[in-house]
Amino acid sequence: MSARLPSWAWVTGLTTGAIAVVAVLGVQADQGTKPVAAATPPKATATADPKPSAAPSKKPTAPAVPADSGTGRRIVYSLGQKRVWLVDASDVARSSFPVWPGTVAPDPGSYTIGTRTEATTGSDGVPVEHIMYFAQKSGVFVAFSNAVDGSSPPPADPGARTGGIRVAKQDGKALWTFGTAGTTVHVVE
Repeated sequence: MSARLPSWAWVTGLTTGAIAVVAVLGVQADQGTKPVAAATPPKATATADPKPSAAPSKKPTAPAVPADSGTGRRIVYSLGQKRVWLVDASDVARSSFPVWPGTVAPDPGSYTIGTRTEATTGSDGVPVEHIMYFAQKSGVFVAFSNAVDGSSPPPADPGARTGGIRVAKQDGKALWTFGTAGTTVHVVE
């Protein structure tokens, strides 16, 4: 007849064995390769730029807000540059982005955002959103908007009379948030 070992003896034996295995693995790991510091520090490389700059390179900045574009909080739209600036009350441009104008352009001057429409279909058949009407010329309404799918419009048929000024989708959101009803839109050449 064989004697049974009590459960505490089994637990003690297994625990002792596990500690021995961990100790052996620790010794083996200690004998492995170790990282070492380089004997000589790395050398600086020369630059081909005759005027090195200490400042990190920045993304290109947007053109300055056009002169004679009003003062205070406003949206500035340049017909020639095909660009919009969102200018805060301290006359600082908070955002600027390119636009794709329609075939009917507003005359230079100062306007006010009137009707705002969340979404509709543009005169070119493209679903648009963030529509902000601010002018009318020769029976054509002029408004900022962005395509719902984020696409830019194809070149307009020169015979078509469209007043939509399209912006990229993310710019449309910024313009919608900034251009509440009553916001001034200053159009410059």
